[in-house]
Amino acid sequence: MDPIPHAGTDSSSTLKPSQRQYNTRTLSGYGSATSSLRAMYSSLPPSGAMTPRTPGIPTGEDGERDPLLAVHDRDAGEAEEGGARTPKGHGERPPLWRRKSLWAKVRYYVPSTAWIPQYSLSLFAGDFLAGITVASMLIPQSVSYASSLAKLSPVTGLFSAAIPGMVYALLGTSRQLNVAPEAALSLLVGQVVDEILHSDPHTHPIDPNAMSLAISTIITFQVGLISFLLGLFRLGFLDVVLSRALLRGFVTAVAVVIMIEQLIPMFGLTQLEHVLQPKTTLDKFLFLVENVFAHAHRLTTIISFGALAVLVGVRSFKQVCKKYWFIYRLPEVFLVVVASTFLSDKFDWDQDGVEILGSVPINTGSSFIQFPVRKLTLRYLRRTTSTAVLISVVGFLDSIVAAKQNAGRFGYTISPNRELVALGAGNIIGSFVPGTLPAYGSITRSKLNGDLGGRTQMASLVCSTIVLLATFFLLPWLYYLPKCVLASIICLIVFSLLGELPHDAVFYWRMQAWIDLALMTLTFVLTIIWNVEVGIAVSVVISLLLVVRRSSRTRMTILGRIPGTEQWKPIDENPEAEEDASGVLIVRIRENLDFANTAQLKERLRRLELYGHDKHHPADEPHRHDANVLVFHLADVDTIDASAVQIFYELVETYKNRGVGLYITHLKPGPRQSFEKAGIVQLLGEQAFCKDVASAMVLVEQEQAARRR
Repeated sequence: MDPIPHAGTDSSSTLKPSQRQYNTRTLSGYGSATSSLRAMYSSLPPSGAMTPRTPGIPTGEDGERDPLLAVHDRDAGEAEEGGARTPKGHGERPPLWRRKSLWAKVRYYVPSTAWIPQYSLSLFAGDFLAGITVASMLIPQSVSYASSLAKLSPVTGLFSAAIPGMVYALLGTSRQLNVAPEAALSLLVGQVVDEILHSDPHTHPIDPNAMSLAISTIITFQVGLISFLLGLFRLGFLDVVLSRALLRGFVTAVAVVIMIEQLIPMFGLTQLEHVLQPKTTLDKFLFLVENVFAHAHRLTTIISFGALAVLVGVRSFKQVCKKYWFIYRLPEVFLVVVASTFLSDKFDWDQDGVEILGSVPINTGSSFIQFPVRKLTLRYLRRTTSTAVLISVVGFLDSIVAAKQNAGRFGYTISPNRELVALGAGNIIGSFVPGTLPAYGSITRSKLNGDLGGRTQMASLVCSTIVLLATFFLLPWLYYLPKCVLASIICLIVFSLLGELPHDAVFYWRMQAWIDLALMTLTFVLTIIWNVEVGIAVSVVISLLLVVRRSSRTRMTILGRIPGTEQWKPIDENPEAEEDASGVLIVRIRENLDFANTAQLKERLRRLELYGHDKHHPADEPHRHDANVLVFHLADVDTIDASAVQIFYELVETYKNRGVGLYITHLKPGPRQSFEKAGIVQLLGEQAFCKDVASAMVLVEQEQAARRR
């Protein structure tokens, strides 16, 4: 790599196309435009994934990184400073910096255009191993999700594990995220499919398979469109709005629902379930309790729990033997599928009453690729929109957690908005294959991907290619696969979903986070008693109300003087701070003011005036006297919107009519301009605006002294 040019380099060099390349070993620059440009002009050692503490990165005396961009790497605005713009004549090519800027934007929005041309074969071994290992786990999982949870053909699960993952690999900013169907989301699709198919008990659909494919297709299309639009309108902050406790309660409830659903085929009670048709999760649980001992199929039960025991045992053994790579990388799910299929064929388990997968034709309707919005799918649009919204939110939350975990682990950044766009595009394109399930990122698979050496999305491309090949060539070999083994595989996933519950519950209890515990419990109970949609919808509404409630309370504190100084500090944080001026209340507002947090400003300021920071009930007697002088400390207020200015004007007018002296200190230019336009400066007079609290207190003392005379 060429060395980094110094700022004093000849200015003509800024017009020459750079010949410098990415550091292909670290693949720095894959993830954001800024990091892409830095990596292009840096000379880092081939030390693997770059982290904030990677040796070899130049740092300044203060420990911060030195700029890795020279003068000629600045943006268009900086490039024009200090020189006249050359007029562009007719037919001339655009300036070089503009062409560079356009290509940088392409690399930013389509990250694969940055890392694929510079891909190093030295990374392929790790990516290939990660891709083939994840695929060996994903193939049986996808078949299980589609057939057992979504009530669709196994083929739809395999297409869902291949197509959206390929699209995400080209557009996504996470290097390890693996995009495929998820258990919880597949369950939501299955519930809608089942509900619509059995909505009228007196009629039977002419072609239930075509209806199921249409329902799944329109759900996946809506999910993709919603995610894409959320990213396009930069709403990627949703992951910080909805609480983690809500997500934990939802995931735990879904895990219990899935467990109960899968215990039915594991005990061989599927046929009896079709006869009795239990509806809710509680009905199915009671169905199990009443029939498991009397009607369970013995051989199916032995196979199911034997397979589950092997899966759990091998996974536990792998955790103990992590240091032995050949043991840790064993694809236990794939091995159990192969072994059970072979044994089923050898001993003719299907002749003994064990349900097998059977022949799975690649049938997606009249043609392999169809436009997702057509007459048949539009029939179910309105009935599936609420489920699509729910899947979009839950899928994104799970994906962004997985993406952020891997980004922090391997030292790069991701963009939530571009993640939404990539996930949305993957689902939209996937919906062109009828019946494709919604696909999002998985924490478990993404972590495994990184553990096995996956350093780029090439691992996902390898994984998706193998899944696609399996769709066309492997399914006939799974003819004798027992369906109860697929249920056992899903139960293994349930254990993973339940794994973090004890840790989170204990943490919330130790932190005395009663609201989080209540939210988690409420989500769990509502999901179990009613259904998944009701549980998550009610909890999301409550979570948003809590966010609004917290954001609507202006953060304020009372300031007191530190004895012997001219410093004023919050009295609730500094016990030595004293309110030494009688009848004077100094209030510091500690955030920007807007329509949300200013609506209750009058009431909160009045409570602060009468009760201070002490906890109180509105019916309690006041602990303090009315203030004669009110001093506002507004150093933390950078912006104030029109509604907030209007409310502040009314507040000032109220106190002025009461005869309370008002002073405003530390007012910044932006808010002052708003105050001038609103007439607050005219109402109070210029003398009421002081540089700091000390200046205001001098005026207060002078005024009090004048009154005493």
